[in-house]
Parts: sequence; C-alpha cells; structure tokens
Amino acid sequence: MCGAQRRVPVAESTLVMEPAMWSTSGKAITMVTEQEVEAIGKTLVDPKEPLQTRFRALFTLRGLGGPHAIAWISRGFEDSSALLKHELAYCLGQMQDSRAIPVLVDVLCDTNQEPMVRHEAGEALGAIGNPEVLDLLKQYSTDPVVEVAETCQLAVGRLEWLQQHPGEVASSGPYLSVDPAPPAAERDVGRLRETLLDEAQPLFERYRAMFALRNVGGKEAALALAEGLRCGSALFRHEVGYVLGQLQHEAAVGDLAATLARTTESAMVRHECAEALGAIAKPACLAALRAHVTDTERVVRESCEVALDVYEHEHCLDFQYADGLERLRPPP
Repeated sequence: MCGAQRRVPVAESTLVMEPAMWSTSGKAITMVTEQEVEAIGKTLVDPKEPLQTRFRALFTLRGLGGPHAIAWISRGFEDSSALLKHELAYCLGQMQDSRAIPVLVDVLCDTNQEPMVRHEAGEALGAIGNPEVLDLLKQYSTDPVVEVAETCQLAVGRLEWLQQHPGEVASSGPYLSVDPAPPAAERDVGRLRETLLDEAQPLFERYRAMFALRNVGGKEAALALAEGLRCGSALFRHEVGYVLGQLQHEAAVGDLAATLARTTESAMVRHECAEALGAIAKPACLAALRAHVTDTERVVRESCEVALDVYEHEHCLDFQYADGLERLRPPP
C-alpha cells in the first residue's frame, strides 16, 4: 500500500487541488492550462530532477486529474526508481478514473516490474472500483509473487464488497484515502486488535480492522497497530506502516524506527515506515531517517530522502500537503 506517505509538500503557487482541497489561506486554488499540465508532467518524467521535486509534480498532477494528467503519470513507469513507480500507481488508483485502467493492467501483468510496483498497480485497480477488472484480479490472486497475489485477493474482496453493498461508502471515516478494504464497523480497540493480529482471520478482515483502528485514533489504537509491524506478511506489515503514517501518533515512533532499522525486514516494509516517520515529524523521527539516508536498499534510501523533505515542510505553514485527500476530511 501503499506510500511518500502521500505527504509530499507542494507550494501553493504550483498546485491545483481537487474541490475538497484548499490552500493554507483557506482559498480554493484556480485551474491551470493544458500547457501548465505539460510543464508539470515534464518535471515528473525528468530523471535529472531531484526525486522530491518529481514527487511534488506527481501529486500536483493527481490533484489536477483528467486525461492529460493520467497520460503524464503513465509515462513515468519507464523510470528506474521503484519508489517513484509505486507512487505513480498509487496516485492513479486514488484518482479513481477508469481511463487509468489500461496502464495499470499493463504494469500488473509486467513481470519485469518490481513486485512493489506490480502490487500497487493491483491495489490501484481495486481502488478505481470498476468491476471490469474483477476476472483479471482473480487471475493474479495466485501470482507466484506473494505481495502481488495478496494485493489482488484484497482488490477482489473490495470489488465484491462494493457489489454486495451498493450505495455504501467504502471509505467512511475521517480520512479521504481510497483504502484496500472498508473499515470494520467495530469500534472497540481491544476487539479490533484481536482481529488485526489473528493470522487465522482472512486478510481482508484484518485490513478492515486495521482501517477501523486508524479511524478510532488515539494512543491505544496506535500501539495496537504498531504490534502489526511484527506479524503477518510483508504486505500486511507495509500497510500497517502506511496507516501509522496517516494516524501520525507519536506513540508509534519507536516501533516504526525499529522496523526501519531492521535490515532483514522487507524493503517494502522499511520504506513505508520511513515515510510514516516523515509524516509524524517528531525529533526522534529525524534521527531515524538520517541514519538510513544512505541505506544500501535504494527504495529505503529514496524513501528517507523524501521523508526528510516532508519532515521539513511539516513545520512550514507556507506549504499545503498533497496528502490532504487522505489525511482528514475538511470542515464543512
């Protein structure tokens, strides 16, 4: 799941937000021209640009939406950075535009792409919510790459849930992200923790407990989620890292830092923990990120670079975050 914890800072002058997004001054941002979209797209696909700059361009395009933005995002899948490609797929899924389905299908089916990129493409197809991809997702639910197979199983579960619950909102709660599973109705942290950590439960139900814990919030929920960093599959642990980044509770910093430092852990999990630390943005997070900014794993190294950029701008009132869509719903 999946990412820069979707917390990339972008200057107000460079970002067009969706209707639910606002500038730090409380004013809606005006639309841009097709030529400006092209300029942002060129920044995204330029490997000479700093990764942080390219991430800002990506989330700007995501906020803009539409076929031109999708086309530019789709061009980025030829890049050498698995982290960037992972975020490209994530953004296409969050946009929930069926015009992104063909490129996401291509990425999912391309075994030359890194597992974390293919996984994110599968998750994005589930996020879009179009049942036309159900058979394909069922096919890849037995993929030899475990992360891809489990992701497609979850995506099938989400699409089938949508079919069984027409008209219901799959991502109810204070966050605006399109999640791999709808939150459970249960609100008791203890019972949700039991489901989250019970490896005998279906993965879809454990994910539902995970997102319910995030929505409940608070220290107890954060600590329950953090326990999930020590169990389950790499895909499960990586999603826990993502959710802890959304929750942004300081109680999880120790577990996130320890997981980032564990070199035997999957790079997919470590990268998500790095981005969560950048989102939480406490002094202990800074020390952990700096310790791994030269990590031997490229995706971890790059995640720390982006997370440090996010950390810096979490303290800057002149910036608005592109992840506002999935952090909290705006006030009415």
